[in-house]
Amino acid sequence: MNYRKNSPQAQRFAERRRREDEAPRLHEQVPNLVSLKLEIEDRSGVGGTTHTRRVVVAQAPALFLVPCGDPRCMDGEHDLTTTVMRALRQQETVFKGQDECRGTVGPSPCSRVLHFDAVAEYAAEQ
Repeated sequence: MNYRKNSPQAQRFAERRRREDEAPRLHEQVPNLVSLKLEIEDRSGVGGTTHTRRVVVAQAPALFLVPCGDPRCMDGEHDLTTTVMRALRQQETVFKGQDECRGTVGPSPCSRVLHFDAVAEYAAEQ
């Protein structure tokens, strides 16, 4: 039995991948979207990490899930889908948001908060 394939982290990754595969495609939901870049900062009380996610619009799901940055967090993820899709459907070029992790670290709630800044580009309407 391979522990890595059956670990809780591997199972959460597989579930997130399944949800992404089943989601509608971004280019179908926002046909004139050309590019999308998310600057993501995952913060805790003692610091955080920052990274950039460049979305491949032609292939991406219309689902924006970011796992919690704390490896000890159980069942934690950030679902940015509602905020991001609302902004994209309104053709916003610059927008931001945040999401608190709803997972747990041991017996306590996770303290991570994800902040993001987004830049979107759209094709000119014909």
